[in-house]
Amino acid sequence: MARILIVDDSKMMRRNLSKILMDAGHEVVAQAEDGSQACSAFAEHQPDLVTMDINMPIMDGIQAVKRIIVDFPDAEIVMISAHNEQSQVYEAIKFGAKNYIVKPIKAQTVVSVVNKILAKESASVHNGSE
Repeated sequence: MARILIVDDSKMMRRNLSKILMDAGHEVVAQAEDGSQACSAFAEHQPDLVTMDINMPIMDGIQAVKRIIVDFPDAEIVMISAHNEQSQVYEAIKFGAKNYIVKPIKAQTVVSVVNKILAKESASVHNGSE
């Protein structure tokens, strides 16, 4: 079970992601509706993984990724994007995001991407401690 922060300006998207992730056995430790709130929530909760929307008010997802990665270089961040945001997704990955999911989201895809990233992180932590 992982501790997850969900960041999206859509309340419905946050609710959907929360249900998908909790049904998969994960704990949603916080939710944020913009990048600024995401940075604060990440610092407070230090989750195992973040799902991050790209287009949000106040501070977009790319700016939030840059800011989080500066303070927490090992942060596991998955971008959530619309089809027309692919260049922004690649920019976010360049700055430290680990993967992305295209909207409209599918539960199977969300769980698969999240679990894949968490498995890699778990393996690297395990290998590093031996």
